[in-house]
Amino acid sequence: MEIVRGLNLVKVPIPDNPLGYLNCYVVAGKDGCLMVDTGWNTNEALTALREGLQELGLSVTDIATIVLTHVHPDHFGLAGKLKQLSPHTKILAHHWESALIDSRYIKFTDLQRKMGVLLRRHGVPDVEVPGLETASMPAIEFVTITMPDETLYGGEVLDTGLFNLEVIWTPGHSPGHICLYEPQNRLLLAGDHILPKITSNVSYHVQSGDNPLGDYLYALQKLQKLSVTKVLPAHEHVFDDLPGRIAEIMTHHDNRKEEMRGFIREKPLVAYEIASRVSWDIQGITWEQLPTYMQRVAVCETIAHLEYMRWEGTVTRIDENALYLYRAV
Repeated sequence: MEIVRGLNLVKVPIPDNPLGYLNCYVVAGKDGCLMVDTGWNTNEALTALREGLQELGLSVTDIATIVLTHVHPDHFGLAGKLKQLSPHTKILAHHWESALIDSRYIKFTDLQRKMGVLLRRHGVPDVEVPGLETASMPAIEFVTITMPDETLYGGEVLDTGLFNLEVIWTPGHSPGHICLYEPQNRLLLAGDHILPKITSNVSYHVQSGDNPLGDYLYALQKLQKLSVTKVLPAHEHVFDDLPGRIAEIMTHHDNRKEEMRGFIREKPLVAYEIASRVSWDIQGITWEQLPTYMQRVAVCETIAHLEYMRWEGTVTRIDENALYLYRAV
């Protein structure tokens, strides 16, 4: 699918996942194309990517550069496989994302242990901690590990010879998440930072920093005045109203904060208890029926909101009997 002349969208399937597919963007260049995100490593995904490139008159070896918006499996998973097939291809990612690869995909035991400690502190019952601390591990099988050839910091301009792409650091969904801005056609390649319908997961965890939701909301505000005619997200569909969507997302988080504060006006509660009461966008199942991974996401999103409010001064955190409890101020 052509977005503008020389910039195309290839849909890469994500099997057995509600997102359905990843939007991989292929940007023309004088010395080979630049690819933004890859999909995860399955035969179905690789076949779809190859077929998409073939429709553009390209092959894997025509990829000069792969830019990763972040290193979650559905964006990073195929990068190592593509590097094996095309060793000259350079892989670029933000330096914070590069720093996460070893602990998440290679030496992950310590990360699991620390997540277990964090989850207990926030009230997850001991019997449920083992399942929640390892809930993200199945995704590892969809990643062929590789390290970036170059790291980014934000502010760089990637010149393909035909397009200039400005790197914008947009932490929150992941510490080193980046977007790319193409000023000539006023395009924003937004990764998972801004999606047209669903809201990006912003979770507090041992590698998120102390205020990931604050980081995320600031990064949204940074883009509000950017001159953009089309937003190219990593999932769902291309859309055109960037300021309107940013306003919707910010309202969503304001509403979520107020809902959570309502639970802790009378007495302090742990994040696990608060998360179990939140009106998540799920239908037909109870909190107890929620899959383990989704419970972990809900708890960590709840902590992110509570910690944002703590830094705001609207919530206080109480350390009591090795548990963190939150109460509205």
